This record gives sequence, structure tokens and C-alpha cells, in this order.
Amino acid sequence: MSPHLLSVDDLSLEAVEHLFTIARRMEPVARRQKITRVLEGAVLGNLFFEASTRTRMSFHAAFSRLGGSVCDTTGFTFSSMAKGESLYDTSRVMAGYVDAIVLRHPDQGSVAEFARAINVPVINGGDGPGEHPSQALLDLYTIRQEFERLGKSLSGAHLLLTGDLKYGRTVHSLMRLLSLHPPLRITLVAPPGLEMPGELVDLVASRGHRIESRESLETHFESVDVVYTTRIQKERFTQELLERFQTLSDEFRVNRAFLDRYCPPDTIVMHPLPRDSRPGANDLDVDLNGDPRLAIFRQTDNGIPVRMAIFAWLMGVDHLIEQSMRDVSWRVPSQLSPDDASFDALS
Repeated sequence: MSPHLLSVDDLSLEAVEHLFTIARRMEPVARRQKITRVLEGAVLGNLFFEASTRTRMSFHAAFSRLGGSVCDTTGFTFSSMAKGESLYDTSRVMAGYVDAIVLRHPDQGSVAEFARAINVPVINGGDGPGEHPSQALLDLYTIRQEFERLGKSLSGAHLLLTGDLKYGRTVHSLMRLLSLHPPLRITLVAPPGLEMPGELVDLVASRGHRIESRESLETHFESVDVVYTTRIQKERFTQELLERFQTLSDEFRVNRAFLDRYCPPDTIVMHPLPRDSRPGANDLDVDLNGDPRLAIFRQTDNGIPVRMAIFAWLMGVDHLIEQSMRDVSWRVPSQLSPDDASFDALS
């Protein structure tokens, strides 16, 4: 087994199943019912050279709930890379300080280059428009949980992926991960110029999946099980694209009206976040807040057990989980938000 998690391509379907088995065992800790200290004494280096809130905090929280401690650094300005230090040198230096590393970097392929220098586990927290494997894992974990709750099977399911499919690294990794499964139906809807990379579409289609591309959400979609939408990644645009996408029509907005008109009542809505909630953003609309079809906060909550599982697996402590658990000593709310669905209770 590789000591790193750099790409979804590092994983077989059997490895995914094993990770999800570990994640389910982590649920009592993630849901604040139990404590474990299987990584007590271990130190995580959280190196984020690109903006992040959820991913950075989620990895931090996951490592901490396993009993470890975390060293954070964010941005180039306050790093030695601003002085010209190479990825190789930074990597080797960090390996002398910490026991595992999560790296986010704006350049595609940079995390793999960083990992080649060391044997300390490295997890790709996002490499530019490349991949985001831990996000894809928590997304798939969420889809399976939602389907189990609804009595559905993933086999033959219909997923609608929409938004910025060119620069959205989360959908790149999710497509690769979904392709490991029995045939699915995947519909891709993106503004012209932001379509899913052709080589990725060809890869997934070659594995027996049915892929269809459309130019608008304003059309009927047959039996959609999951709507997965992504923010327009303007920070990665060329000047030409910035000028083209100053505004977008409402045909790419996912909101209550779209769901009620075009999707079955049990469709699940997902988003890797952050979503752009500003008027005219053409992202996932806030009018779905409080709607049980909206799974985005269950999705982010699932980042904790999944990332705990990744750490436990890469660091070889997954066999110690149950024997190390004990009850929490503090008061835990029954639900994290008054707007959560009834099935979101922590207890």
C-alpha cells in the first residue's frame, strides 16, 4: 500500500470499501459520543498554500479527535516558499517535524511532487484544478448514507453534475471514484467553456457508464437521484473566461423551483462548498436551507469520520479503534442546527 493518498486513482473499490468500514467505526467519535486517543503523541502538518476553511478545519478536527496534535500553516506569504524554497526542500524539512501531512497547493501535480521526497504519509487536500480525493470519498460516503436512508441502491443510479466542471477538482475526483462502481448514469451540465475535461469523460465512459452532456438545467431530467453542483471557480479563470462569465443566466441555478419542477421528490442535493450565496451567483440557492433534500451539511459532517479513517488507515492504527474508546464527558447537543432534518440527530 502506498503511504500517501494523492489521487482517487490510488484506490481500488476494495480499498474504498475498507476505508468506509473504518469510517463507520469512527462514527461514535465523529458524532461526539465517544473519545479515542489512537494517535496520541502524533503530529499533523496542515500545509495550505491556497485558501480553505472546511478542508483545513476538517482535517484538523479529524486528527485531533484521534488524539493527535496539529501544526497549521496557511498561504505562501508566511512560508519559506516565498523565499524560493523548493517543494522538495519544504517536504523533507516537514517530514522531520510531523508524522503526517495534508497539503493544498494551487498547482496541479504539486502534491505528488511533494510526496515523492518523503515516506511520511501525505494527503492531497487539493492541487489546483487537479484532484481532491478526500472530498470525493466523503461525497461517495454521503451518497451511500443517503441512499441507505431512502432504501435506494447505487447500482444504476442517475447523478446530475452541474456548475464549473472544468476547474472543479471535486467533481474530477468524484467522477473517477464513481467509475469504479457498476454502471451508472451521469448527466453533465456546464456553461460553454466549463465542461468536464474530455479525457475524464472518455475514461468513465470506457468503464461502462452512460454519460450525457447538456447545456442547460432548464430541461426535464429522468429520475435524478443526486444533484451535485459546484461553484464557478473564477479564481482559476483566464482573462478571456473572466470577461465571458461576468454574468450567467439563471439556467444554471439550482434552487427549490428547479428541484420541484424537474426532479423527483427524493432527489438528494449536494455541493462541496463553499457555495456563492450572493445574488446572481448562479450557485446552489439558499432557498433550499432547511429542506431535507439538501444534504450539504450532512456532507460536511461526514468529512470527519472519513478523514479520521484516512489517517487511521495510512498510519496503521485502525485495528485499535474500538478498544481505545470511552464516553465523552461534556454535554453534546441533540442536533447541530435547529434547521437540520429530524434524521440528523447526533444521538
